[in-house]
Amino acid sequence: MTDSAYRVDTTSRLAQWRIDNLASCTYRKSDPFKIGKWNWHLAVEKNRTLYIKLYPEISNFTRENPPIASFIIRLISSLGDRKTSIHPEVIHKKLKTSDDFVWPIEVPLTGKFIIDVEFLDLKTAAPNSGELCSIWAEGLTEKQSNATALSSLGRMLSESVHTDIIINASDGSIGAHRAVLAARSPVFRSMFSHDLKEKELSAINISDMSIEACQCFLNYIYGNIQNEEFLTHRLALLRAADKYDLSDLKEACHESLMEDIDAKNVLERLQTASLYQLPKLKACCMRYLVRFGKIFDIRDDFNAFLQYADREIISEIFHEVLAAWKGF
Repeated sequence: MTDSAYRVDTTSRLAQWRIDNLASCTYRKSDPFKIGKWNWHLAVEKNRTLYIKLYPEISNFTRENPPIASFIIRLISSLGDRKTSIHPEVIHKKLKTSDDFVWPIEVPLTGKFIIDVEFLDLKTAAPNSGELCSIWAEGLTEKQSNATALSSLGRMLSESVHTDIIINASDGSIGAHRAVLAARSPVFRSMFSHDLKEKELSAINISDMSIEACQCFLNYIYGNIQNEEFLTHRLALLRAADKYDLSDLKEACHESLMEDIDAKNVLERLQTASLYQLPKLKACCMRYLVRFGKIFDIRDDFNAFLQYADREIISEIFHEVLAAWKGF
């Protein structure tokens, strides 16, 4: 038997194995063939029934990233009228071993035949979320390009690549790039477009932010922020987002501040919601204080809060309390 008897011909998503007549009690496995990220094998076993198997080559990569395959497999007689048997379409089948896909065929076969596999999709599970991601997904190249560009942008900041402006925080300075700041903030763009001192001096003073908070702010602008630092500096980021008109950052802070309201921070969050016009945060704080009765658990803190809080907030709180009492 020649080497070509084991060869599988392929295109990007199609594999064909041409097989001569099989004798009874025969097992034959193809050479490996590459589709997507994996090497694959086809195998046939003929006893009374013909069995066709499709599976990825065993490797560390396959163990860690088993393919989730969708495909159509056909058995085509290469003689006469090319009679074809088609297996029902296989959808999202995890293939790790040679036993994961087995197609038994009862129809007797004579002469030469072709096993034809058309791969409709190949997916892997994302390492963090477990979400299935197609290796051929539309826009995959775009996503990879965006990820690389974002990573490079982050390195421009962290490695001070050709910086052209200095950000002066309350306790330190950081180099940045006018073009990036201007693209992300209309306030920064205005600074650099007009003859303001920031343009002339190539420096921006943000004296109400610490160097750590300022670094976090810039990390967000450059797409390089980590969740832990975001949570640590949320309030400072909210102030900066409001000051420099970064609506997406402001909304991110708004959503995050609603997630961990407790007795220790609810009054501060309420004041913050009023100051920066965050209606959802204000509603959550009011509900926590009044609907859940937590206002009675922090009586001393609330009495102190009344001494400095905005009169409008105090009025709203008492309005909510009265409304709750009427509901009983």
